[in-house]
Amino acid sequence: MTTGHLVQECGEAISAALDKVQRVELLYLSPAEKAAALVELARLESRVASTRLRLMAVADDVAEESGDRDVAAWFACTARVDRGPARRDMRLARALELRWAMLAEGHASGEVSSAQADVIAHALDELPDDTPSDVVLKAERVLVAHAASFAPQELRVLGSRILDVVAPEVGEEQERRKLEDEERHARRTTSLTTRSHGDGTTTIRIRVPDATAGRLLTYLHAWTNPRKHAGTHDGAGPEGTHGADDRSTVPYSTRLGHAFCSLLEHLDPTKLPVHGGTATTVVITMDLDKLTSGLGVATTSTGGRITAAEARRLACTAKIVPAVLGGTSEVLDLGRAKRLYDTAQRKAMGIRDQHCRAQGCDIPAAWCEAHHLIPWSQGGRTDLDDGLLLCSHHHHRAHDDRYLHDRLPNGDLRFHRRR
Repeated sequence: MTTGHLVQECGEAISAALDKVQRVELLYLSPAEKAAALVELARLESRVASTRLRLMAVADDVAEESGDRDVAAWFACTARVDRGPARRDMRLARALELRWAMLAEGHASGEVSSAQADVIAHALDELPDDTPSDVVLKAERVLVAHAASFAPQELRVLGSRILDVVAPEVGEEQERRKLEDEERHARRTTSLTTRSHGDGTTTIRIRVPDATAGRLLTYLHAWTNPRKHAGTHDGAGPEGTHGADDRSTVPYSTRLGHAFCSLLEHLDPTKLPVHGGTATTVVITMDLDKLTSGLGVATTSTGGRITAAEARRLACTAKIVPAVLGGTSEVLDLGRAKRLYDTAQRKAMGIRDQHCRAQGCDIPAAWCEAHHLIPWSQGGRTDLDDGLLLCSHHHHRAHDDRYLHDRLPNGDLRFHRRR
């Protein structure tokens, strides 16, 4: 019989037993036997891992002998495992050896798996330094007990709120202080930067507090959620685009981007801070003949360039002032007294139209935009007879030079590609 340390003897005994099992045809085990064996082997895996971690926790001298940085680096090279898992094992080994005796005992008995032990140790290590020792002990006891019922992910959730379970008064105070620190950090790190790519797009990189991000997403979902169930018709793409993609193929991130553009278009400048002597407003400047023909480009007061078709669409719905110039650059029109449909008119349209008036589109009226049948840029009037409701997608189609539209007998618009 081979003599040596008990750990070596244990390893040899396990190897011998596995050699015997290797010769068994497992297919012929009954379902009950297979189930029992699977559970038992999982428990034994945890026990073997526990022994290995106990050794790793006291194996600094192994790294010294080999000249490695630490035992994790030595183990990664020798056992041919990735450095990341090896370092996680080393951290867990030291946590079990030095701090969490109750958790180490559960791991050694096989009642707590290695994955569960890692989650529990992390949750306990994350407790604030001033947490009373009796509360820490109770937290460890509760988490180890729940390992019998909860998977690692469920334990991770429980561990993040363990103080609320074992000491609600302590947990509430700790959470308050943590949130105060997070809010101060959020204010310090809030930023917004832009970078124009020179291809008609600009990347906006923004970092804001979670509450602000939640508010923004709530607003954006107001545009995206009702539409994701409605689908599209006539080969139409997502709102705000000119492609022919099926909406089911459009990433939700793209739809959120379109919703962000719509949100900015619908901001009321009269409720924004005064800037440059007036409410914050974007002015679009272009020649009259280009505006009426829909050809050419326009310049915005922010220095951007957009097509005439886009300027005409924005003139229907956005809080944007058009500065229309004559042949000698004199200002012919700086916004009419009433260019946008007011609330009462929108309500009347909603009652009349019920939904988007594009043929076959059922986007509800609340999510549509008021469109001038005779373009405002061509002298159209802002009254009910000259307006109808279109969803954002079909409103873009109405101002897209690549599309034509016909007025059907029932008043709906039918779109088709220009040939």
